[in-house]
Order: sequence, then structure tokens, then C-alpha cells
Amino acid sequence: MAGKIPIHVAEAAEVVSDERQLVASVLSKERKATAEFVDRCADWVYPFLRHRLVRTPEVVEDTLQEILLASWQALPSYRGDSNLQSWILGIARHKVDDYYRRRIREEHINEEEDSAPEPAIAPMLEQRLDSAAQQERVRKTLSCLPETYALVLIWRYRDEKSVRDMAQLSGKTEKAMERLLARARANFRRRWNDVER
Repeated sequence: MAGKIPIHVAEAAEVVSDERQLVASVLSKERKATAEFVDRCADWVYPFLRHRLVRTPEVVEDTLQEILLASWQALPSYRGDSNLQSWILGIARHKVDDYYRRRIREEHINEEEDSAPEPAIAPMLEQRLDSAAQQERVRKTLSCLPETYALVLIWRYRDEKSVRDMAQLSGKTEKAMERLLARARANFRRRWNDVER
């Protein structure tokens, strides 16, 4: 009994070995391995993107293609310190952040606009984003918003970015980001009641 390896440890070692073999085969330009790598990546990344990009399927597909290409190009640097899925999802997180940054930078924010944040809306929104029973309604509501509003809400509440981080990453001031979030929350609240339950 002392010399036996627990089953879950043996299975984990087998997965790591399988992933390293797959990576080695892809780097050797084996077509079957490359197709399997793309299939696995798509299976891992597509659901991740669907929850973070609420716009058209084309945006999800384009971002998926960017992630697949970036993953394939970075594959020689994969050391196997983490499992392949975690490594790929790390790349996906960076690409989604890049997308948010680009879209939010493009948004014109009028810093002179007198629109104070509505703090009472934030806890309500957080609760709605976290409730598993209301995920579909949240998704529908977000899809009705202007894209920038949906992205800042997802970035703030689902990805838990601070206002300061969001401002720095998008090249906006914190005050401008707070105003954008306030408008996004107010718009979400108005649209929430319009979406079918």
C-alpha cells in the first residue's frame, strides 16, 4: 500500500504526459495533432468568450481565432508548469482584456457631463450577475446595451477589475470611467425590466 500511487495523481500525470505529447506533436507540425489542439482550445475557449463578449457571434468567432493563433504562436514557450487548458485560458483572458481596452478607448466620454454614480445600483447588479438562475436574463440584458456599456459592466463585475485598473488599461481617467460605469449601470437597470423573464 505504501508504494501505490493514488489514482487521481496517476490520472493527473497521464493528462500532463498526454498534453506534453500533444504539444510536441504540434510543434513537429503533425496535422492530426494540430487539429486536435485546435479542437481542444475551441472547446475550452468558446464558453469563456460567450460569457465575456455579449455582442454578435462574429466578435466571439474573431476573438476565438485571435486566441487560437496567439496560442499556437506561443506554444514553443509552453513549459507545462500548468495544465494546457489553464495556459490557453490565460492567453484568452489577455485577449479579452485587449478587446475591452480597444473598445473602451474608442468610446468618447464627456468628463464634464454631470452624471453622478448611482451606488445603490452596484450591489443590485452584482447580485444579478452572480445569481445562476438569472444568468440568461443578464446575458440578454447585456446584449441589449451599447457594446461599451456591456463591456465595462462585465469587466467591472464579472472580471472584478477595479475602476482604477479599468481607467489605466483603457487610457481614461478614473472620473471618466466612473461616469461611464454610472451610465452603463443606469442603462442596465432600465433594460432589465424590458427583458422577458
